[in-house]
Amino acid sequence: MKEQIERIFPDKLKLHENINLPFPIKQTKYLINGELLEWVGPTEEVFSPIYIEDNESLKNVIGSYPLMDKETSLKALEAAKNAYNNGQGDWPSMTLKQRIECFKNFTLLMKEQRNIVVKLLMWEIGKSLKDSEKEFDRTVDYINDTIEALKDLDRDASRPVIKQGIIAQIRRAPLGVVLCMGPFNYPLNETCTTLIPALIMGNTVVFKPPKLGVLLHSPLLKAFRDSFPKGVVNTIYGEGQKVVAPIMESGEVNVLAFIGSCKVADILKRQHPQPHKLKSVLGLEAKNPAIILEDCDLDITVKECITGSLSFNGQRCTALKIIFIHE
Repeated sequence: MKEQIERIFPDKLKLHENINLPFPIKQTKYLINGELLEWVGPTEEVFSPIYIEDNESLKNVIGSYPLMDKETSLKALEAAKNAYNNGQGDWPSMTLKQRIECFKNFTLLMKEQRNIVVKLLMWEIGKSLKDSEKEFDRTVDYINDTIEALKDLDRDASRPVIKQGIIAQIRRAPLGVVLCMGPFNYPLNETCTTLIPALIMGNTVVFKPPKLGVLLHSPLLKAFRDSFPKGVVNTIYGEGQKVVAPIMESGEVNVLAFIGSCKVADILKRQHPQPHKLKSVLGLEAKNPAIILEDCDLDITVKECITGSLSFNGQRCTALKIIFIHE
């Protein structure tokens, strides 16, 4: 029995260097208005799905993060609003080339934190090393691809468009303050798929990490601070009702960028006093189908369906939820 327990719950001192984490990670820093501030209020413990043996007892507490209040979250919103300044702030006024340079610097600083971010992905949400590395690398690729996509948009915008005898040049403009919230299953990648496009277009951002997958963002706070003008990126942590609701109820959020459930999205949108003015970028629910045709190779099909359904325990928006089988 002792040997079985040892195999299930590894000894802290025997963990491989690739996965060993300097426990515990107590995050007390948060980013508002270009400053890394120290939180001295209540905190929330972070529990890992992975237990380890430490001094003959089982432990799974890997750190803690701030439980912010209404006042602090509104300060983050105010910083983002001031940085945008009705489109006249430093960030929205920058040229495309200048914003791209900021992102290139951010990517370099982000890569320096790859090792610790990958480890935190594993310990916080139980992803394998391979999948955690893939999520980080995909996020870096996404940033680079977004930069290239924006260059294409800019090239298209430089050419006049003729419609119904009218000659026009179409330019894209930022929208204002964006509230970004990602899901727990891809806490880095999916959060960045809302955060990165919002930023690169010249918007300012308040972003709240998902409840599961908070600590992994902490090594990137300095990169955000050092890469963008003050107030462009601001972070909030804690219970949604205490930190997100006041921001939405203020009516100062121009765009809601949210990936999660329909229920939560509906609650967030109803909290805005002028929902008709709120622009929403939403990724909600998901039931990806697999359609199996008569002439399929069953060996390959079965393997792909099992992988598609059960990879990361099916906790992916692209997981196969429905399988249609030919009679």
